[in-house]
Amino acid sequence: MKSYLAIVPLLAVLAAPTSAQTMSRAQTISPAQEFGACMTDSLSGKERKELAKWIYFGMSHHSTIKQYSNATAKDTDNSDRYVGQLITRLLTKDCPEAAKLAFETGGAQAFEMAFGFVGEVAMQELMTEASVAEALGAFEKYLDQAEFGRVFN
Repeated sequence: MKSYLAIVPLLAVLAAPTSAQTMSRAQTISPAQEFGACMTDSLSGKERKELAKWIYFGMSHHSTIKQYSNATAKDTDNSDRYVGQLITRLLTKDCPEAAKLAFETGGAQAFEMAFGFVGEVAMQELMTEASVAEALGAFEKYLDQAEFGRVFN
């Protein structure tokens, strides 16, 4: 029987290159996309992991997840400090011209788009670790293969 793996499309979406990375230079790239590309190009692997940790700490405050997190207020504050310094560097040292142009042409929406690319890259950094893919694919053992076979055969 064919195994229908729901994890494959999920991982493909999560691990896919960001829009800024896949867009060819022949296409018109907005200032927000240029800004996002500048920031993601300026990040090291460690910085991407730290951003992912910061995102996790933020999400761990959600009422349905909070009970499962053991992150302390100090952990969160240290992460906030790190990200604050990182964003300051990205905007003022690594990408000041791109940041200014993006803000002038697109305002807060341009920044949201650019930082969306940064968040995607941070999550991709985590997805490259085999243990993460394994954990996200663990539900596969509970898929009803007979039902998938009924629908897809």
